[in-house]
Amino acid sequence: MNILLCPLSDGGYLYPAIAAGRELARRGHRVSLLGRSTAAPFAAEAGLPFAAAEEFGGRQAFSAARWGTTGAAQYRATVRAARQARADLLVTSVLCNGALLAAEALDLPVVVIGLSVHLWTYRSGGADEPQWGRTRQNRTEECLELYAAVRDEAGLAGRAPRWPENPLHGDALLLRGIPELEYPGAELPERTYQVGPLDWEPAADRAELAELTATLDRCGKPVVYVHLGRFFGGGSPWPRLNTTFTGGNFQAVVEQGRSTDPRPAPGADIQLVRRPWLGPMLDRAGLVLTNGTSAPVLASLQRGLPLGVSPNGSEQPVLAAACIRAGAAVHVPNTPEPDQRTRLDAAWQDDRLRENARRLGRRLAATAGTARAADLVELVPVRPFAPRPARPAHPARTARTEHPA
Repeated sequence: MNILLCPLSDGGYLYPAIAAGRELARRGHRVSLLGRSTAAPFAAEAGLPFAAAEEFGGRQAFSAARWGTTGAAQYRATVRAARQARADLLVTSVLCNGALLAAEALDLPVVVIGLSVHLWTYRSGGADEPQWGRTRQNRTEECLELYAAVRDEAGLAGRAPRWPENPLHGDALLLRGIPELEYPGAELPERTYQVGPLDWEPAADRAELAELTATLDRCGKPVVYVHLGRFFGGGSPWPRLNTTFTGGNFQAVVEQGRSTDPRPAPGADIQLVRRPWLGPMLDRAGLVLTNGTSAPVLASLQRGLPLGVSPNGSEQPVLAAACIRAGAAVHVPNTPEPDQRTRLDAAWQDDRLRENARRLGRRLAATAGTARAADLVELVPVRPFAPRPARPAHPARTARTEHPA
């Protein structure tokens, strides 16, 4: 089977698709990757043939920051790349409306790799779920509106929809979590499966890691790993971080991620980094502060590390609430409160918090992960490739949305 991976090219989406793709390639399938040119080194390290979206008219089409505005370009690039690859099946990321519609236009099956939790409304149950920020219903309606707009731009509005009841899931939606991360008593929609973490990341640069290790050793304080996203508690985290890690008991490794305008204070025990890998940094840490995106949460829990969460948009409130509900995380307000150091000390020393994190980590480790994901991909019915016409997309429209990670 010829499989084209067409995920978002940011690490939190790209790496899980690569993990699944490597397992499918190991089973004898022909697997290639379509993405922004920045993803080429990661495809090479993973041993997967790569096609740059820019060469197919998809500049910025697989950027998480622009997922709501580049659907038509993503559609065009995916259609062209799938034809060139003679793809029998697509594997894409959650919120990749263009890839979903390319599969529909080409009459190809498509598997969607989701986040660690379900973003949208449940099939049943969950009516009493406390809502942090936006409701599931609101999030679902907005995503469906964006999907419909891109469908119109792709020239497919007059065609009977392929998945009228649940178009955002494709033929299968693979969540990277476990039942404990969903709201108790809620039932996931049809075609939705939990596969656990899909673990892959590029190898750490030895020189960079050695330099970071030497710096942490010179300071000598216990390490807190801080993972910033574009949204972090609704505002800049730097006043809080500087207060917490200046003259206190801990030092911080702060992964800047997609955040902008870093402002570590000169005297703060903070090492600011931007790396395509996080595993070795987590291995040095005893606690993690995060806004609650899937990649750092899953990686931390698998190492039994408790969490301090400051959520803002999309899956962040949902996943943060799940970790708090499971007793593996505490909420950390994004304000430079006088007692932030006390709060950090208490979280570090909370044996129950740490044991709950270890328990969730054991559950995550016990899932089949890439093997289960590959099994589900192989169960999706496919037909041999045959060229199929696809109607051209209209000029892209724009929409303002928050991105999920």
